[in-house]
Amino acid sequence: MNQEYALKGKLVADGQELHNGLVVVGNGTITYAGKAEEYGKALPDHVVTVEDSWICPGFVDMHMHGIDGYDTMDGTPESLQAISTALARHGVTSFLATTMTAPYAQLEQVLVNIAQNSKEGLLGAQAIGIHLEGPWINPRYKGAQKEENIAIPKLDAVQKLYGLSEGLIKVVTIAPEQPEALEAIAWLKERDVIVSAGHTGATFAQATEAVDAGVRHFTHCFNAMTGLHHREPGVVGAAMYHEQLSTELIADGIHVHPAVMKILYRVKTAERLALVSDSMRAAAMGEGTYDLGGQEVHVHDNQAKLADGTLAGSILTLNRAVGNMVTLSGVSLPDAVEMASLTPASILGFGERKGRLAAGYDADITVLNTQFDVTMTFVAGKEVYHQSK
Repeated sequence: MNQEYALKGKLVADGQELHNGLVVVGNGTITYAGKAEEYGKALPDHVVTVEDSWICPGFVDMHMHGIDGYDTMDGTPESLQAISTALARHGVTSFLATTMTAPYAQLEQVLVNIAQNSKEGLLGAQAIGIHLEGPWINPRYKGAQKEENIAIPKLDAVQKLYGLSEGLIKVVTIAPEQPEALEAIAWLKERDVIVSAGHTGATFAQATEAVDAGVRHFTHCFNAMTGLHHREPGVVGAAMYHEQLSTELIADGIHVHPAVMKILYRVKTAERLALVSDSMRAAAMGEGTYDLGGQEVHVHDNQAKLADGTLAGSILTLNRAVGNMVTLSGVSLPDAVEMASLTPASILGFGERKGRLAAGYDADITVLNTQFDVTMTFVAGKEVYHQSK
C-alpha cells in the first residue's frame, strides 16, 4: 500500500454509519474521515473501494491471553509475534498482552519478554501494554487459574513486577478483599495503572471501599465475581452502581446470556463497556484439547472448559464479539464497534490517538463484511492482513 491512499465505502465513524464515506491516510495517520462529497482535495492516486463491508476503526483488545495455538505465558518472542499476526486477522490493531496466575519466576520472564518485544514492534496488532490478571485473586473465584500459584498482593512483589514491565503494565486485575490489596491498589493508582476488580468475592461494601482506594474498572463483568442480589449487590452491583467506572464484557453469548449482555450495555452505555475476548490459545483453532497455564482445556461447541466444567477463558475474537452484540443483543453496529475500539482505547489512555476514524488519529483500520468477517486490517497505515492473500 502506498504512503498515501484512500478507502471508500460505508464508514462506521463517531457513532453513525456513513454510506458514502471516505478515509484518507498519509504516513500512517488518518488525514480525513467523513463523507466523500465533502472532501475538498484531489484524491490520492491509490483508492480502494470497499464493497458490502464496513470500514471501522481498528479494534483494541484489552484482555486476551492467546490465539492460534500461542499464549502470552509462553514467554517467547515467537509466540508474541504469532499472537500479533493472528489478532490482525480478526481486526485487532492494538492489544494488552494478558498474563494469568503463575509462579513469580515465570511471570517475571513473561513480563520481560513482552517489554522487550513490544517496543521493537510486532508484525500485526501492536502490544500497547500488559494486563496482569493474577496472581492476586480470590481462590474461591479463581475460575480457570491455578490455585497453588495465587498470592497475597504484597507491595514489594507488586513493585517488582511493575518495574520489570518497564511501565507497560496498564491494567492489574485484583481481588480487593484480599489481605494487603488496598495498599497495592493505592500504590498502583499513583502510577496511573488501571486497577480492575476481578476474580473476587468482595461484598458491595468491600467493592465500594476498593473504588475509594483506586479501583476504576471491572474484569469480565458477571464472571468470577459476586453476583447481583437485591439485598447484597455484590461486585456486579458495584460495577453497575458506580456509573463513572468502566467494565469488560465477554460477548460470546456463553459467559453471559445475550439478554444480560444488553442489560449491561443499557446500564453502562457504549462509553464505559469494553468488549474483550479473554481468548486462550485455542481461539481460531477449532475443537480439541489445549493447555491453559498447565491445565487441560477441552474445546467443544464453541466453549473452552476445564475437566470439571469450569469455563476456561474463551475462543472468542473481537470481530465476533461485535457481531454478537448486534445479532444477539440488538445493539446498533456503531455502538458495538465503539465498544471494541474507542471505549477500550479511552480506558487505556489512548483515546486521543486510537479507536476513531478521524483526522489526526493513527491509521488503525478494520474492514468488516456483512457476516462480521474481517477482510482487511491496517496498523499505522500499513496493510497487515488481507483476506484474499
